[in-house]
Amino acid sequence: MNRLKEKLQHFSELVMFKHSVFSLPFIFIAMLVAAQGWFGWKLLLLGTLAAVTARNFAMGVNRYLDRDIDILNPRTKGRPSVDGRVSNTQMVIFTVINALLFIVVAYFVNPLAFQLSLPILLVLGAYTVFKRFSALAHLILGVSLGLAPIAGVVAVNGEITLWSIYLAIGVMFWVAGFDLLYSLQDMEFDKANDLHSIPSKLGANKTMWIARVFHLLAIIFWAYFVFTAQLGIWAQLAVLFSAIMLSYEHYIVNKDFTKIDKAFFTVNGYLGFVFLILIIMEVI
Repeated sequence: MNRLKEKLQHFSELVMFKHSVFSLPFIFIAMLVAAQGWFGWKLLLLGTLAAVTARNFAMGVNRYLDRDIDILNPRTKGRPSVDGRVSNTQMVIFTVINALLFIVVAYFVNPLAFQLSLPILLVLGAYTVFKRFSALAHLILGVSLGLAPIAGVVAVNGEITLWSIYLAIGVMFWVAGFDLLYSLQDMEFDKANDLHSIPSKLGANKTMWIARVFHLLAIIFWAYFVFTAQLGIWAQLAVLFSAIMLSYEHYIVNKDFTKIDKAFFTVNGYLGFVFLILIIMEVI
């Protein structure tokens, strides 16, 4: 029993399960707005399973393909995918199982969700490949998480609405922006190993300005989402709170690069959670 618990902990560390806090709130935000309230226990279960299996698949692909990079980086060489706690075979099986589970869950949601399941998996797996040849990988990661609200509205309405596109684009720029800040930690490593990140190409100062622009665009598109979905004061407060939190994130990173982890995990985690709470206040 202890051995099983230990192995589960290794897989949780492998996929950094706690980071699900970034994508889960926005799939539920889209579902709440699409349903104009509670969307039911069935969709809650299916939506959660879809988000978790999709993220597990994406992280499994990333960890498996990045083994040669992670073993060289002092920040990542202790990951389970590198130090042997999770074998290559186990990673492949884990990734395939989560891909199949995602497709099965999509089948039980509705026909459009099932049709989109494979294209979504292809996008989710693209990030690891992109960073080998293009600095646009930051935006690809943003697109991957931006698919969450699209999936949410598809699950409820069986269609893609304009407001969900605005919400998704906002998520894309939000994620790409904080990924830029997070990538500052690996700037010198990326340069030395010919990896394509914006910090390694443009340096810290320009990267931080680009991250600011991305986060400004996130706020603009979230405001468009609120306007297009005809939401009220609580949703407007969600956008205002997000603007304040992102401003604080840039403040603490600009002041001290050692605070990047705090900005990445704590600030962005609270942003998604509070955004969700305020949308619940709006529609229920």
